[in-house]
Amino acid sequence: MSTQPSDQPVRTAGRKAPTPRKARKATPTPRVVQLPCAPCAAIPETHTTPTPTPTPAPAPAPRTDSEIGALFDRATHALMARRTLGLSPAAIGLAAADWWVHLLSAPGKRLELAASALRAAQAWGDYVGRVLTHRRGEPDARCCAVPSANDRRFAAPQWQRFPYNLVQQAFLLNEAWWQQATTGVRGVAPHHEQMVAFGARQMLDMLAPSNVAALNPEVVQTTLDSGGANLLAGARALRDDLRRFADGAPPAGTEDFVPGRQVACTPGKVVLRNRLIELIQYAPTTETVHAEPLLIVPAWIMKYYILDLSPHNSMVRYLVDQGHTVYMVSWRNPTGEDRDLGMDDYVELGPLAALDAVRSIQPGHRVHAAGYCLGGTLLAITAALLAARGDDTLATLTLLASQTDFSEAGELSLFIDDSQVSFLEDMMWAQGYLDTTQMAGAFQMLRSYDLIWSRITRDYLLGKRQAPNDLMAWNADATRMPYRMHSEYLRGLYLNNDLAEGRWKALGETVAIEDVRQPWFVVGTETDHVAPWRSVYKIELLADSDVTFVLTSGGHNAGIVSEPGHPNRHYRWARRVHGAPFQDPQQWVKQAEQETGSWWPRWSRWLAVHSSARVAPPPMGLPGSLRLDDAPGSYVLQR
Repeated sequence: MSTQPSDQPVRTAGRKAPTPRKARKATPTPRVVQLPCAPCAAIPETHTTPTPTPTPAPAPAPRTDSEIGALFDRATHALMARRTLGLSPAAIGLAAADWWVHLLSAPGKRLELAASALRAAQAWGDYVGRVLTHRRGEPDARCCAVPSANDRRFAAPQWQRFPYNLVQQAFLLNEAWWQQATTGVRGVAPHHEQMVAFGARQMLDMLAPSNVAALNPEVVQTTLDSGGANLLAGARALRDDLRRFADGAPPAGTEDFVPGRQVACTPGKVVLRNRLIELIQYAPTTETVHAEPLLIVPAWIMKYYILDLSPHNSMVRYLVDQGHTVYMVSWRNPTGEDRDLGMDDYVELGPLAALDAVRSIQPGHRVHAAGYCLGGTLLAITAALLAARGDDTLATLTLLASQTDFSEAGELSLFIDDSQVSFLEDMMWAQGYLDTTQMAGAFQMLRSYDLIWSRITRDYLLGKRQAPNDLMAWNADATRMPYRMHSEYLRGLYLNNDLAEGRWKALGETVAIEDVRQPWFVVGTETDHVAPWRSVYKIELLADSDVTFVLTSGGHNAGIVSEPGHPNRHYRWARRVHGAPFQDPQQWVKQAEQETGSWWPRWSRWLAVHSSARVAPPPMGLPGSLRLDDAPGSYVLQR
């Protein structure tokens, strides 16, 4: 296992023979070392005995031909990845070939597509006739194609006027035809069908008339009204964005949201620092607190302050104000030197180290634990490991948009198959980590209209650059992922689904979600493209205890950051007691109770129900700690 910087010691437990957690007493001796005071850290170590001359290391054995060949292949793939944005050409080619060959051998499907094309042409021709004979200046409401409910590209009234209505109707008919052409071809592998349909959608999103200045009536009207000032403003915005991209600088406006100033400003102290995490303990705001503290484990792919944004929408501040003692894991942003950190390191230096510190600060109390996104998956693994060891440290478990079964992982699985994962591994092998821009590209393509093309139209064609809000600024502040950890995560969870199927090993022990006996509070979001709620809902199949499931409005981020008072929020919820029969997602939606507003108060009340009597707030920091850095700490500021 890798060592930690000399001024911040870490847990020393080895992975091969971990100390059984079930053998620990209620007040364990902390295995974490307190932060050293600044004067002590500055004192150099002295030696009273001469340093022996090191023995030269033996020369490495020569590489075999197969090893040289594999090395050459990996280097080739790494170079290719720079030009393909990390996408495997083999994976794309296999999907396209699978679809094309099966389409060629399906004359019935081809006849169906030809008939569909003729019907679309006839419908468009009829629409053209109606438009040309319609009274000038009045929109024709009898369209031949209607966009989906989420498609806002043609929502402006100018799109219903000649000749732009003809353009947008032709595009929508073409879009519907390609959807029919790329799906339902008999014999095509489901994964390949999804990839081909996704590729067609990306092509159509790029070629949409809303992206072309001369074909977009909003851009034309704005240009005429402003004398072209919008295009000049867009050119300046494009130049600024290109300069920032070349310099590796964050997007414009994000400098107005600095952690510790405008965001991540809930008062607290850093009470633990190791190679991977800083643990933040937040200061109480109530005279008494619930006896059981709450430990939150966010995803390592993101900065933790998604849960501590501005004061008005900070989940941390809300929980503290409700009388909960909150601890937050803040992940370090790894570099190429951390390439060999694996999932076991993330378990041991993350949740396990944090739990040890929390129990040292508040001995004799069990701990509520919550995890967000990948942090929830990591927390579920940790809980299963503790259950296998007979350790009852945890009082409850909360998963926020987190998956434990990856058999239906949603659109993100488009980028995950054996070919793609091997390609990613070779790319990460060359640089030691998965870069933030490579991850952001995949997420943006999942919603290319919302995150790419609509922004280009607004910023560069209309000249209306939108000032970022706190959530947008956080979204641009991503973190890297070490080569080994990300490879283990993709292969073990996404490809093999080892956690759900009982094959996952944590610190050498096989773990299973079914062993966890604590009650679960699980939140899914309605429009989640990263962790689809039906995938999150599969915890109902794995958990062998009470499960309270909540389905809230919004997406992966906005659905979780859903503070009380936020307009147009709603959620459904239902509790399945231990031993009750399983309900599929459709049945669950029909019988779940509907509520308006934020789901945060329900979660806070659920935590309170599973807590004991309120007590005086605990001390800040580990016993005997000499130095406590203020929140948000230093790791969150790493770029």
